[in-house]
Amino acid sequence: MSLPDDIARQLVEAARQAREYAYAPYSGFRVGAALLAEDGAVYTGCNVENSSYGLTCCAERTALFSAVANGDHHFLGIAIAADGAQVPPCGACRQVLSEFAPDLPVILAGPGDEHRALSLTNLLPEPFSSDFLHTGESPSDPTS
Repeated sequence: MSLPDDIARQLVEAARQAREYAYAPYSGFRVGAALLAEDGAVYTGCNVENSSYGLTCCAERTALFSAVANGDHHFLGIAIAADGAQVPPCGACRQVLSEFAPDLPVILAGPGDEHRALSLTNLLPEPFSSDFLHTGESPSDPTS
């Protein structure tokens, strides 16, 4: 699955605009994301750092959580714009995105008009999914 180039360019521009709002005082590495919902809505997010680094939230998850909070659960693509080079989503973001769209097109914005599209399936070929939670077996008793 891929997105038409004009849609990809629009998402890249929205991701670049979202990047401007990033809160990255510790790393200085700003990232923006734009997630296209099936209904045509575009949800943006930026990375939000915290002095307790583990509490930082990436741009991709910020966009996704905003979409879900607004009732959208079906997505057609995401663009990611970081400072500098084309940067793919981290492992945590790959896993969270795969919950909703395992074959999601991922557009990585580069400098200027450059961008390239990948598939989330290629970035995360074997995600943990709800299929693993429904095995039909009873959990074993840890006390036995």
